[in-house]
Amino acid sequence: MAYLIEHNILEVFQSGFKSFHSTESALLKVFNDIFLATDSGDCVVLVLLDLSAAFDTVDHRILFSRLEQWVGIGHIALDWFKSYLAKRTFCVCLDGHRSSSVPLSCGVPQGSVLGPLLFLLYLLPLGSIFRKYGIAFHCYADDTQIYVPLRKADSTSFRSLFLCLEDLKAWMALNFLKLNEDKTEVVFFGSSSEDTLSDACSLAQYVKPVITNLGVKMDAGLKLEAHIRAVVKSSFFHLRQLAKVKPMLSRQHFETAIHAFVTTRLDYCNALYIGVSDSCISQLQRVQNAAARLLTGTRKFDHIS
Repeated sequence: MAYLIEHNILEVFQSGFKSFHSTESALLKVFNDIFLATDSGDCVVLVLLDLSAAFDTVDHRILFSRLEQWVGIGHIALDWFKSYLAKRTFCVCLDGHRSSSVPLSCGVPQGSVLGPLLFLLYLLPLGSIFRKYGIAFHCYADDTQIYVPLRKADSTSFRSLFLCLEDLKAWMALNFLKLNEDKTEVVFFGSSSEDTLSDACSLAQYVKPVITNLGVKMDAGLKLEAHIRAVVKSSFFHLRQLAKVKPMLSRQHFETAIHAFVTTRLDYCNALYIGVSDSCISQLQRVQNAAARLLTGTRKFDHIS
């Protein structure tokens, strides 16, 4: 890691598995860029791409080539990586029966320390494809966000986007990766004219009024009302479930359970809540108050702080 950081090898717009980076930092960057574009009068198209079983299809031969040519790892150090991935097998166990073992010729070990890092290095050429076409992007592991300002006087924006997507699909095919089109989502931000939408006819099947981006629901107005409603609904559901097990837990353990199931939902990507309406904030406050009442045994209409 010291070597990768010192030589700036890791993709700067990749937030997965990196210190001081998270889904929240990735979304803040994308939100900020979209706000700047729409404030200047442009329409912005955001495309969410997802890979199918990405960690399982990493080709070892290509990975070793990437480590050698893109990262600069060779000789004994490269042999260590080859040894780490060599002679791995898998089998299926079901109802006391076990299949024969089969060699694993692809994939990185999930749950391992090196697995995520090797996957990020495998994806290093992605950035050069987006930069070739001048496409803004941000990744979190295998989830990729690409977004393009659609300037009124520039008719080439969509063409660059479509060429980039074609190039991206070709690169993925060569690297044994596949886009999960069922999870591909597209949304337009800003005042989009009919001409803009007609230019995107090939993306029409993926356009949605509300998309889920790294666990956060976004609509065309960049408002988070739908996301906050989902958070509130899920939080109250878990509070009702927790109320059933409260008699079986000590206060300390019950407080931990509340933080695990409810507080984490309130905290997730809450930096994005800046500027949302007071009514939305009050909904989140209701959840926190209900959690406090449940923990302390305070009655429903008693003041809580």
